[in-house]
Amino acid sequence: MAAAEASPPPPRRSRRFRRRLRTRIILSFLLLGTGLTALFAFLTDYARQRVENQLVEDVMNRNIDEYARRFYSDPSGNPAVPMEQIRAYVFSPASERLRRDFPEWVDLSDGIYGITGRDVDGKPYAYKLAVRKAPDAWFYLAYDLTETQRSQTQLKRTLYAAVVLFSGLSLLIGWWSASRVMRPVSDLAARLRAYRSSSDPKPLAPHFPDDEVGQLAEALDDYAARLTEVVRRDREFNADVSHELRTPLAVIKGAVELLLSRPDLDERTRARLLRIQRAEQQCSDLIGSLLLLSRNERGQGCSDVVKVAEQLLDSHRAQLGGKPLQLRLEGREAGFTVEAPEAAVSVALGNLIGNADKYTPRGEVVGRLLPGAVQVLDTGPGLSEEDAAGLFRRGYRGTHAGHSQGAGIGLSIVSRLCDLYGWEVSVRPRQDGTRGVVATITFGPSAAEAGTAT
Repeated sequence: MAAAEASPPPPRRSRRFRRRLRTRIILSFLLLGTGLTALFAFLTDYARQRVENQLVEDVMNRNIDEYARRFYSDPSGNPAVPMEQIRAYVFSPASERLRRDFPEWVDLSDGIYGITGRDVDGKPYAYKLAVRKAPDAWFYLAYDLTETQRSQTQLKRTLYAAVVLFSGLSLLIGWWSASRVMRPVSDLAARLRAYRSSSDPKPLAPHFPDDEVGQLAEALDDYAARLTEVVRRDREFNADVSHELRTPLAVIKGAVELLLSRPDLDERTRARLLRIQRAEQQCSDLIGSLLLLSRNERGQGCSDVVKVAEQLLDSHRAQLGGKPLQLRLEGREAGFTVEAPEAAVSVALGNLIGNADKYTPRGEVVGRLLPGAVQVLDTGPGLSEEDAAGLFRRGYRGTHAGHSQGAGIGLSIVSRLCDLYGWEVSVRPRQDGTRGVVATITFGPSAAEAGTAT
């Protein structure tokens, strides 16, 4: 049996909250608002520091030069400094007081330096120190920055609060904008979902303005119209073909029944007529199942799986033509019924049994009934990886198909029937040490124990 277990379809990717379009819009506004506010805060603080440092250095350079000029004008006293925040000192190069009270100043060359530290009480201090060294006197000008540092800290806190505030505002604006932008799209999606079970969807475009969403609605209307027309023509074609095929089949059925009623038939002729009758029934079942598949409708009815399986095995025994192959049924005591017409069950099981018969040159094909499921086991050549990959693909023919006349659509029909009725079908290599394949149809919730065991 050239078949393999169908590889399951790739799982549908779960929706992630961060990938929704609404979330992307909100995050875009949040990132934009936060980024711009943070950039503005950084540039504001940077510009303030640059301007402040430049102004302080300019003031200190002018004041230390003025301080030196006043000292040389009147060396008898310590010149006054025009700003309260500035303290001025002058020392001789050999001053002991300088080395005792301000040892960190001794090795500084001319320029302006930033000095930070903690006093004897543990309080932080910061100041700018301007240094001018002459051969006979060293001048120092200290600009107290402690209050300035406190104001800088307060400004930074204010900027941080502004970043948080504007980020929250950006989030609210983004949420509001996303709601306004996505409302028409959500409305369009809701209307499409409402039309899911309708065979005649209403136009969408009249419900939306002439914008991008309106253009999308018009495109969907056009696509729906073309798709509806294709479906309508397909259904009409299937109905016509079904009707036209049923007519000659009905003629064949009537003629066979009439011939079988004759008492003078020999056994050979009777066997051939019975074979024609079984072929007619298989064609009728297949036509009915294909018509339901084309309409995506479930047929009504209840089927005894044991009965259907026995009929199918009897039918295939008559077609062996001397082939050294045994067909048998196991597990009749596990009989059950399925809420589906016999035509659907017959087509699904018949394809699996037919494949097993076709690709098993000798040995046996066993139909095994399990609770709620049916297995078809063969002793054929088994499966290849290529067969396993393309098993239920329409038009695929296995590597062991050889010169058989199959079109490669049987298992595709089985797969579609199982999808329609909620069954599960699988085909895999046998695991009992025997070469061959085991095909399983699990009928699931639609299966129930039969009232009588066969």
